[in-house]
Amino acid sequence: MAPIVKVAVIQLYPKPLQLEHNFNKAANYIRSAAQQGAELAVLPEYHLTNWLPKDPNFIGLCEQWETYLKKYQELAKECEICIVPGTIVETHSGAEKEEDRLLNVSYFIDHTGAIVGKYVKKNLWGPEREHLTGSGRDVHEVFDTPVGKVGLLVCWDLAFPEAFRELIAQEAKLIIIPTFWTLRDCNEEGLALNPSAEALFLDSALTARAFENTCAIVFANAGGPPGRGYAGLSQVVVPFAGPLTRLGSCAEGMSVVDIDMQILEDAEKNYQVRADLARDDWHYDYRHSKKDQAANKGKL
Repeated sequence: MAPIVKVAVIQLYPKPLQLEHNFNKAANYIRSAAQQGAELAVLPEYHLTNWLPKDPNFIGLCEQWETYLKKYQELAKECEICIVPGTIVETHSGAEKEEDRLLNVSYFIDHTGAIVGKYVKKNLWGPEREHLTGSGRDVHEVFDTPVGKVGLLVCWDLAFPEAFRELIAQEAKLIIIPTFWTLRDCNEEGLALNPSAEALFLDSALTARAFENTCAIVFANAGGPPGRGYAGLSQVVVPFAGPLTRLGSCAEGMSVVDIDMQILEDAEKNYQVRADLARDDWHYDYRHSKKDQAANKGKL
């Protein structure tokens, strides 16, 4: 039988530009998770700074990224727990004559404090593109961790099934998604039709991705004060059952849940998605660019 993995999904309100306050709050939740026997704790995207890239203090705070990464490594070793510390925005010098780059990075830190996985957000949400550099055409990697084969995605990556397919083709079983997704990420037309459109998006997409990839998903989103558009809805999702736990739309909190990894084996036995992807004659082994589509039409 496959193992059971105990996971803590943590939903925080990132107090704007208050690194030490936000770290200490996250650390308290992580210590509590460890005391409850959790093997893995996952935090939201931008949990140290919130997302305020135009604030004159933002970049200076991001320059402290190595300090806080090391703090999480020390905390993981202290508590003997694996940690995905949401995302940490990092400053990096670009090539000659280029401006410094900001990268939105998620790490997997194991229970000894070692970094065993790193992912730079690939699919940037529209407003992020003015400030962040994505990982472009770099491949999505899968990491061997104490809780199994893990893939890391971030927020808007959820909207791209291709990202999941690339990970499960490498045998990822657990997909971890730190997120800063708000209800206000919908345009006026969508909100007029459904004020809860983004919540519907999250609930629907997370359940669909778990089913269609026979994987487990740990989704940690930011929460916050009512009326400010925070979506929350942090959850752990598996095929067959859907959400094993689901936090509210605003409040901070933590849920510790057991993931029976046997569910993934049973789902794959039923749906055989991974088996199809592994076939030599798999019929979706094409690229989505217009150039490649035109080339494929010429072969018909």
